[in-house]
Amino acid sequence: MLRASFFLALLLHAHVPFLTAGGQASQPASVQAASAGEDAPVAVPPPSAQALRYYRSGNLLWLVDVAWGLLVPVVFLFTGLSARIRNWAHMLGRRWFFVVGIYVVLFTLANFLIDLPLGYYEGFVRQHEYGLSTQTFEKWFGDSLKELGIGLVVAFLFAWIPYILLRKSPRRWWLYTSVLALPFMVFAMLVSPIWIDPLFNRFGPMKDKALEARILALAERAGIEGSRVYEVNKSIDTTAVNAYVTGIGGTKRIVLWDTIIAKLDGKELLFVVAHEMGHYVLGHVWHGIVLGSLLVLATLYAAHRLADRLIARYRARWGLDRLSDVASLPLILLLVSVFSLLLSPAVLGFSRYQEHEADRFGLEITRANHSAATGFIKLQQENLSVPRPGWLYKLWRASHPPIGERIDFCNEYRPWQTGRPLRYARYFHQPAP
Repeated sequence: MLRASFFLALLLHAHVPFLTAGGQASQPASVQAASAGEDAPVAVPPPSAQALRYYRSGNLLWLVDVAWGLLVPVVFLFTGLSARIRNWAHMLGRRWFFVVGIYVVLFTLANFLIDLPLGYYEGFVRQHEYGLSTQTFEKWFGDSLKELGIGLVVAFLFAWIPYILLRKSPRRWWLYTSVLALPFMVFAMLVSPIWIDPLFNRFGPMKDKALEARILALAERAGIEGSRVYEVNKSIDTTAVNAYVTGIGGTKRIVLWDTIIAKLDGKELLFVVAHEMGHYVLGHVWHGIVLGSLLVLATLYAAHRLADRLIARYRARWGLDRLSDVASLPLILLLVSVFSLLLSPAVLGFSRYQEHEADRFGLEITRANHSAATGFIKLQQENLSVPRPGWLYKLWRASHPPIGERIDFCNEYRPWQTGRPLRYARYFHQPAP
């Protein structure tokens, strides 16, 4: 949802997931998995009726989320609520730093309460309706409060930075804020795996030591030193399956949900891990940081160009006369959300390209095409995905290639059979077995 937590969501997003959407197929993957070998093609199964319902209702909810996320800051501005919150912050804080901190805390709390009913339906009720959640209400609500607490701390500590830049350099604040956002993103990605993620789930070493040894051997072939593989108890939250790469430097790690370990066989899981290793080796985490910085730069610049004109027109209704007034926060977030929405097809297209190349890396290092394809079918089954969604979904919502396209690629991509060079062979320390 495009909410007031836009910056926090952008800067703390430290995961590169293997899959973000899912689907249930009518043909079990175990039937195709019994095929003779890795050269056998795998048919893309059709989505079930339940997966189609989940897909269609999800598209409707996405539209609701976008409209809601744009409407809420408009209401804060035109009702004068933002100005009143600023006035309360002045009475409580007096000093400028505390005024900004108190304002963003009150604003964040108000947004949390406003979003709570919709968030409860989307994150709890709907997931249980489709059999994707195992969370108790206490766990869901506790996690929501933890996210709120993290957001409040981050907002209180850092919200003053763009506002002091607005006061000191009203013409270049957007540039300086974007420059400062880069080290903050790096810091967030560095500490998230060790300080943030464990607040929500229990992380530990893999229980299957034989499988862990195979994964570490694969990491050695990929040239990854000091690799860490963690198993997380996501079965307490969901029946869906996933894996992701997170962290940078000394905190880099591959995280496997215990659900994916339980539901994929050894070869399928090795491809998933190889895909995540591809993100490391190909530098996708750092590319994501650079892209995030450029996104912050572009959206803040666009907000800068429009904000003063809007304030001049509506200053009486909004109760503010300059952008450096902390009561302008809903306006900044509204403009950033609008321009982020406009840029999202390009950003998502870049993400799909990275995921496709990570798939290529995984196939080249494992040559397990059939197992990769059957693994994708299991992901489709468990996560309720539609393998070939419409082009609008792909353009505006899909951060990963559709499952159907990924299975097609597994069926078609075998350059080693025709003597063609591998794109990423230079990264492999040993030939494929």
